[in-house]
Amino acid sequence: MRPSFDSAIAFARDLIRLPGPPGGERAVAERVAEELGALGFRDVRLDALGSALGRMPGRGGPPVMLSCHLDVVDAGDHAEWEHGPYDAALAGGYLHGRGAMDIKGPLAIQTHAAAAYAAGFPDGPPGDVIVAHTVLEERGGWGMERLLESREVSPAVVVIGESTHGDVCIGHRGRAEIEVRVHGVAAHASAPERAANAIQPLGRVVAAIEAFAGTLPEDPVLGRSSLAITDVSSRPTSRNVIPDLATLVCDWRVLPGETPESARAALEAWLAERVALEDPFAVDVRVARERQRTWTGQEADRLLFTPGFLLGADHPVAVAAARAVAAATGAEPSVRPWTFATDGGHACGVHGIPTIGYAPGEERHAHTNTERLSLDEAREAYDAYPALLEAVQAAAG
Repeated sequence: MRPSFDSAIAFARDLIRLPGPPGGERAVAERVAEELGALGFRDVRLDALGSALGRMPGRGGPPVMLSCHLDVVDAGDHAEWEHGPYDAALAGGYLHGRGAMDIKGPLAIQTHAAAAYAAGFPDGPPGDVIVAHTVLEERGGWGMERLLESREVSPAVVVIGESTHGDVCIGHRGRAEIEVRVHGVAAHASAPERAANAIQPLGRVVAAIEAFAGTLPEDPVLGRSSLAITDVSSRPTSRNVIPDLATLVCDWRVLPGETPESARAALEAWLAERVALEDPFAVDVRVARERQRTWTGQEADRLLFTPGFLLGADHPVAVAAARAVAAATGAEPSVRPWTFATDGGHACGVHGIPTIGYAPGEERHAHTNTERLSLDEAREAYDAYPALLEAVQAAAG
């Protein structure tokens, strides 16, 4: 198969028609591996967790890795969509559906553009061109984390395909899912005098959390670290029982350098100083965990934490990427961070690999029932990718 923009869009439509929730990406992974093989990638395989990989051999220069993720979030009520979430409709100059811009459309563009770039060199590209599309990004990035820790790939530079609207993205805040738990004593609801209702102190705890959020630091590029309470629950769930546990879930957008333990300890220390609970009440803080299972059958308890990262705007890779996009498109891209978190946190934030993002699509459509990808913007990105890849490979050397 010869790579082309039209073939990339056809591939994207195939992928959109295959729902792939975190842990349920098998059909998507197999279809991606099929496309990689058809495009002439070598060493095409599905790794232990089910991520899809392929390689175009280079001439010994710095390897570049292009990466998107295979999983998508739930589509919600299908009736709320203008076009069915898995219909992959082409209408009004857009590709519509779940994954159109987050991230199956950009994945298809990246994959075909990588093949087109490699095909432009009779003796192969300057360095290996690796395509690695990972599992479970939407739940913390186990796929990318395991891939880099295993050293099955060792890229000198990474290009993430999360939508940038044609800009060059150089970082983002990380995400920690934090649970603040208030413990009490349960009793039958007919005898409240026997209980210490875990719900009762929540007002004081919420006020202290909001005060803590107001103290969080700000980065001049990434913006302020933010913390928001996103859920509250109690246990037991029976409505005729006074609960002995109330849990507040916090979404904390952390700055680079924050770790799960440093985040947890900071909030716990703050609450210990400012919320004095009488016996038998107690409060503790923990990073949320989730039992995750890959489509290949691997299981693990995973912390719900994605690290942040920031590559300097003056880094040679960032400068080269911006210049290449400007030359290819005729417009200066903004060099900026993403609002949301990506697998780049593992690549750059943990492993120190220079990482940028470039892809079509507008962030405002991510995780919504209006998800769509502009075909004009997608074509522009497809055409710009070869120059971008050549530039970042040279800069990484």
